[in-house]
Amino acid sequence: MSGLALIALFSYGTLRQADVQMANYGRVLDGDSDELHGYRLTPVEITNPEVVKVSGLAVHTIATATGDPEDRIEGMVFRLTEAELAATDAYETDAYARIEVALESGRLAWAYVAA
Repeated sequence: MSGLALIALFSYGTLRQADVQMANYGRVLDGDSDELHGYRLTPVEITNPEVVKVSGLAVHTIATATGDPEDRIEGMVFRLTEAELAATDAYETDAYARIEVALESGRLAWAYVAA
């Protein structure tokens, strides 16, 4: 990855699974723990059979904005290439929207939240 501009992605769900990372990126990601405030996790049913096959789950979690700073989601910040971010866009279903968020650490990262 040396010499590539890497993009920060905050993940709180199936993208933290090594098998999902291998299926989407062909590698296991290294990351740093962080938190997203003002959101809580809610269940979302996944109807895309390929995503269910890769993740092994028909119900995932989704970050839903509450506006309450006491609500927080623990997750990992991974560094992806542009191509890996595009693969992540393809993996996430229409229930999710990718937005830029400020994390507890002060770092900015992309995150997939309720659309």
